[in-house]
Amino acid sequence: MRRLRRLAHLVLFCPFSKGLQGRLPGLRVKYVFLVWLGVFVGSWLVYVRYSSYAELCRGHVCQAVICDQYRKGIISGSLCQDLCNLHKVEWRTCLSSVPGQQVYSGLWQGKEVTIKCGIEEGLDPKARSDLAPRQELVLFDKPTRGTSIKEFREMTLSFLKANLGDLPSLPALVGQVLLMADFNKDSRVSLAEAKSVWALLQRNEFLLLLSLQEEHASRLLGSCGDLYVTEGVPHGSWHGAALPPLLRPLLPPALHTALQQWLGPAWPWRAKIAIGLLEFVEELFHGAYGTFYMCETTLANVGYTAKYDFKMADLQQVAPEAAVRRFLQGRHCEHSADCTYGRDCRAPCDKLMRQCKGDLIQPNLAKVCELLRDYLLPGAPIELREELGRQLRTCTTLSGLASQVEAHHALVLSHLKTLLWKEISNTKYS
Repeated sequence: MRRLRRLAHLVLFCPFSKGLQGRLPGLRVKYVFLVWLGVFVGSWLVYVRYSSYAELCRGHVCQAVICDQYRKGIISGSLCQDLCNLHKVEWRTCLSSVPGQQVYSGLWQGKEVTIKCGIEEGLDPKARSDLAPRQELVLFDKPTRGTSIKEFREMTLSFLKANLGDLPSLPALVGQVLLMADFNKDSRVSLAEAKSVWALLQRNEFLLLLSLQEEHASRLLGSCGDLYVTEGVPHGSWHGAALPPLLRPLLPPALHTALQQWLGPAWPWRAKIAIGLLEFVEELFHGAYGTFYMCETTLANVGYTAKYDFKMADLQQVAPEAAVRRFLQGRHCEHSADCTYGRDCRAPCDKLMRQCKGDLIQPNLAKVCELLRDYLLPGAPIELREELGRQLRTCTTLSGLASQVEAHHALVLSHLKTLLWKEISNTKYS
């Protein structure tokens, strides 16, 4: 017992103990400062998060504008009655990334859906749902009263030619538009129906939903004016998308890769999703309604169903070749960065003429293969990794020049699909 007391006395009064006691006030100050700093930064992030949320998420404004126009008889659609009168459309989580394009998850007719609606530049972002929309806002102004169905058909054909190019398949697409315009299925197109489908055509994604096969894009379920609903949001391949938008750029590449391996599907499922993505690229290049470019190639846009079939999560950044060429034609430039459509559809700059050239530097397939290197190589079977890496490297070097794309594009794509199918065929993953 005496030994224990003596030991305690030595610990309490030794020089080291005294030095530690002397440093305790300083340590307390540091801890208090760190706690205060954490609270300050956390409060700032919460403030910024909710400020950006209020700016990005204005579904109530969208619904107020649409329902006001519907009640005035200006617009029509298969969704209008449930949206504005019966209130059977449930708005859930806000998924918007830009204020002008409102995106929400929702529920309609017992199905998980995605609700999409555009808000014009002139709309007051602070407008409340209980306030009438601004009267001076010009919406749904075409076609005008007195326009015949023949004139509307020609008007639609001219619009599609300007946006998709002069293609022999366009008359069939016009017929599809007119069939869709007859929302109430009475075999005639009213002025309100014509105004609604014309407004929908101005939305890039809607035009793409009409032009592309449903296999790789969400199915259109209904609309009211230029608001429309599609199948529910597919599962995302980028797990960083769950983070707040302000924090996503801060995610280190190594952590991103780790998240992909830990939280993503097993490698064979990823291979199946990648095959679907390659088939989608093939459709963009050889589609019935022309060629399309992917102008924001990120994993955030790669989605899949419960059966791991590929679904494009967002078509907003897919653009028709005609629209990209129209943007680039005669555009003044100093560097190739001046010749950029969207985020990554970039053409070379002719420094002698100081004008953008028409061919893109990278085709869709080269950009997708860059994406697949990070998506497929981690966790790939050892016996496959070397050959897969070699084919993906070859693919990323493809040029966007029209003379080279046609020669190499289909061959490289076919080799990649064959390699992946060979690995997962005759298994539960195929």
